Amino acid sequence: MSQNKHLTLKYFSESLTVVIGLVLIWRGVWYILDAIDIALFNGHHYTTAIAGIVIGLFILYLPDHDLKELRKL
Repeated sequence: MSQNKHLTLKYFSESLTVVIGLVLIWRGVWYILDAIDIALFNGHHYTTAIAGIVIGLFILYLPDHDLKELRKL
């Protein structure tokens, strides 16, 4: 039982590390995109939000030439 507890703690700590890393990456990306929004579009959030949706859909479409990934939502 001690070994199962150790493996569970190891799994949890590794997963937590991955989650924290991903959050920090997205935080950085978010700030960069906000700076681009302010610098290029004078802070017009609706324009960049719509552009972000279109670019995101295009990125999801590229690998398989479909949008099946959205069905999982």
